[in-house]
Amino acid sequence: MKLAWILWLASVLPQPAADPLCLATTIYLEARDQSELGQRAVAEVALRRLDSGRWGDELCEVVTAPKQFAPTLTSPHYRLKNLDAWNDVLMITWQSLRQWSAPREGRPQVVPGADHFFAHKLVAKPAWAVGEPVALIGGHAFYRVQKL
Repeated sequence: MKLAWILWLASVLPQPAADPLCLATTIYLEARDQSELGQRAVAEVALRRLDSGRWGDELCEVVTAPKQFAPTLTSPHYRLKNLDAWNDVLMITWQSLRQWSAPREGRPQVVPGADHFFAHKLVAKPAWAVGEPVALIGGHAFYRVQKL
């Protein structure tokens, strides 16, 4: 599947169907080679950003905000080829969405308060990454940057 096709499909699907597709694509692009915990942490950051309203009112808006997540940083010609990873990501997407629909105080959290992350093994520490991370999971460092 080509990334451009997936993002186009998400743009024409009705809202309830588009958001899981956008979240799954983001998890795949950001963390398909990470543990389940790392993939859940990426989903949690995107969902926390949705709750904040700062990056958009729909999950697809949040994960396609310019230069925030992999869907806008990856070539639209990129092909998602690993079907096993895609299937795993779909399972994590549905679990994450179901858990996030619970009341705030009842949600299990992998990276409490984290609203940013970066691939610490691939890039230099960004200027926004101040202090200690909330967590280091696999190749990602998770930070709380915004005041909630």
